[in-house]
Order: sequence, then structure tokens, then C-alpha cells
Amino acid sequence: MAGKVIVTGLGPGDPAQVPEAVLKALAGADKIYLRTAHHPAVAALEVRGLKWETFDSFYEEAADFEELYQRIASFLLTAVAKTDKKLAYAVPGHPLVAERSVALLLEKAPAAGVDLEIIPAMSCLDALYATLKIDPALGLTVADALTFTVAGLDPARGLILTQVYNRRVAGEIKLDLMTVYPDEYPVTVVRGAGLPDGERVATVPLYTIDRLEWLDHLTSLYLPPYPEGRDRTLAGLEAIMARLRSPEGCPWDREQTHITLKRYLVEETYEVLEAIDAGDMNKLCEELGDLLLQVVFHARLAEEEGDFTLADCLEGICAKMRRRHPHVFGQAVLNTAGEVLARWDQIKATERREKGEEAPSVLSVPRGLPALLKALKVQEQAARVGFDWPRIEEVWTKVEEELDELKKAVAGAGVEEQAAEMGDLLFSLVNLARWLQIEPETALQATVAKFARRFNYIEKAALKGGRDIEDLSLAEMDALWEEAKKIRPS
Repeated sequence: MAGKVIVTGLGPGDPAQVPEAVLKALAGADKIYLRTAHHPAVAALEVRGLKWETFDSFYEEAADFEELYQRIASFLLTAVAKTDKKLAYAVPGHPLVAERSVALLLEKAPAAGVDLEIIPAMSCLDALYATLKIDPALGLTVADALTFTVAGLDPARGLILTQVYNRRVAGEIKLDLMTVYPDEYPVTVVRGAGLPDGERVATVPLYTIDRLEWLDHLTSLYLPPYPEGRDRTLAGLEAIMARLRSPEGCPWDREQTHITLKRYLVEETYEVLEAIDAGDMNKLCEELGDLLLQVVFHARLAEEEGDFTLADCLEGICAKMRRRHPHVFGQAVLNTAGEVLARWDQIKATERREKGEEAPSVLSVPRGLPALLKALKVQEQAARVGFDWPRIEEVWTKVEEELDELKKAVAGAGVEEQAAEMGDLLFSLVNLARWLQIEPETALQATVAKFARRFNYIEKAALKGGRDIEDLSLAEMDALWEEAKKIRPS
């Protein structure tokens, strides 16, 4: 039978604050392991004459902290599985507060058949609350600096980051935080919270935290609430929309429905495309914000009706991205974009079957797509299952064939047949664009813009000469058109 692991905390640092229960448990263990001996509280063990081994050497061998913690957990579980003895594992602070190695032990112990006992101690957070004189119940986010990301952060709450080991870690954290907080935002840096002779506290501008020379494994950061920072988060936009839809909000916003908002969703989408085509990043930033507003607006309407929330949308798309990228989040191996698209379609079909839905057609496109984009998409879908010309020469032949058929229809057929042949020709041209790896919608938009620029040149030239464009002859307009081409050929 496997032995037992007693997991204990050593408190925030002051040897006098190591609980008596912890010291008794360590004294009664057959063997003691410390995550690190580089902690002031270890002195309390020395006074009792206890002996231990540490995992400090693992720090030098591991590629990163996640590998370090995984190795520690695996070592302990393997060691205890080979004996019926009682092992003790002691960590700084409280064993269940910001202690990844203990979290891994809790996760892996049941499968290994290992019994864990947790003996608590005062955490570094308790000492920090006293030093900072803050009440966490008023709203606080606590995170490990080694795994922290601003994604999902609510800056309107206070923020504590523990384990700011060194200037490199502080520098990485600083860059992440400055995407939400002002560069000059005050940050309280605390080293050795609660240590009678070793506590050090300084409040400095955010952009300078990696310049401090005294950062170590006992260092934490505190950023006070920054309500204005919510404007840089999705939560901030949600709050604004909730206010607009409230009885005290905006009459226009309160009247909207999913149906009335359809036109704005389309308009904002095309304005995003226009900004992309123009290569204007400032405009693109603005238009993406406008488009995001439409997403939040629809989600708010659905939440009010009890249908779903924005969180449901986020959860759904995150889960879908993981499912449909098994080569990134799983063990599958896909080497080309074509393989990725084929696997995507397979997974999509499987999802539908699991939901009991009718097997979808290979050709599945939204009805509202613009015709050029719809033609391109169905051709791409058909090609992925092998329904395609083998060589581009045959695509050219098809274009020429459709052009000839259009000429014949124009010469002797009715309007309906002419329209059908025109559609066939356009469809074949989209197929040619696909073979040439040209996005037809983008190409046509560029040509329309070029035509408009040259025609505007003719209009301005006419006005400059004191005439209206209607007064120009075709020959005069052709001459001005050629001038416009020379000024800007493309």
C-alpha cells in the first residue's frame, strides 16, 4: 500500500508564525521535503533539529516553472508509492494559496492511490493584507506573477501579484500591465511581508518596477483599483450597454431588437473591410470597436430575454476553437492549411451528427453572403472533396466556353437566358480567380475604386474648366481618362 504525504505550509516568512501543528506534523514524518530552503521560516525547523531534503536543485534543471512543479509532484508521488512511510512536503505560505506544486499533487494523487493530508498555515496574502491595510472582501484579484495575463482582468478591482522573483519577471509583468494601466500608475512593491526585520515596502510608478534591485521570491505587487481601466476590457463595454438598455438609459437603445440591428451589423462589417482595404490601422481600430459593440448589443438583448449571455458566446467559441484545432490543443498532426480545413469540416460534420442534426451538405454557406464571396466559398468547399478541375488550363477553357455561350445568347436569346449565361461566366471567372489565388471580391472592389478615382478626375477637370461633365464629349472624357491613368496607373 502506498504511503501518505502530509502537505504543510510554513507561513509567510516569520519563523515565529509557523504553526505548532505544522512543526509537530513535520517532526512525526519519516522524511521531510522542502520546495525550497531559501525561505526565512525554515529557521523554525532548524531550531527543532529537523532534517530535510529540498528541491532547490530542480530549479536549475527545469526549463520553466511549470516543468519544475510537474517534476516535484511526480517525484513525491513516485517516492511515496514505493513505501508505506509518511512523507512531509512543506511549502512557503499556505499550501493551497498560489502553490502550483500542491495543486498538481491534489490533481494526480487519486490516480496514484496516494493519500494527502493538508495542514494549513498563514499565507503570504494574510501578511500582505496587514501591510497594505486592505480588505480583500471589498474586491481583489490575486494571481501568480509567473502565470499572470491581463486577459479577463477587471482593473476596477485591486490586484495582487505574488512571486515577482526578479527583474526579468517584473519586466514581463510591467509590459502586460501597461496595456491596461497608465505607465505612471502607482504600484506598491512589498518584499518579505510580515517579517519583523526584513519587510520592505515601496510605492513606485508602474514603468519602473523592473528597476528595483531588491526583488526576490518573497516579493509581491499591489495595484489599487483603477475603475477607468474597465474601458479597456470587455466587461467595461458590457456595463455601458447594460446602462444604455436600462430604464434610465437611452430611448433609442431601449427600442432596438435583433431585427432592427441587422442593418447596423452589416454596415459596421463593411466599414471594417473598408478600413482593411485602405490599410488605415487607426480606422481599423475604431471600426473593430464599432463592430464589437454590435456583438455586445445582440448578446445583451439575448441576456434580457433569458436566451444566452455574452459569457455563453465566449465559452462556446473558445470550446469550438479547441475542438477544431486538435493539432494545436491535442495530439493530431496537420502540416498544411489544406489539411487543417479538411479536418475542420470533418469535425464540424461530427458535431452535427452528435447533436442529432441532419448531415450537412458539403456546400454550406450563409444565404446573405455577397454573390462573389458565396461563389468562391462553394467552389472551395467542393474542391476540398475533390470536385475540381485538375489543371488551370481547363479552367481557362471553361471561361472561354462560357464567354462564347454568352455571346450567342446576346445574339439571339431572351433576357432570362442572357442573365443565366452571364451568371455562368461570372462563376467561371471566380473559379479562375481561386486558381490564381486572387480574392475576387477584393479584386473587384479595387477595380471599382480605381474607376471611381479616374472618373472623379474627369469631373474635377470639367469643373476646373468651368463646364459640367455632361457638357464634355466622349472624346474629351476619353482624353481626360488617359491623363488620369498616367497620373495614377493603378
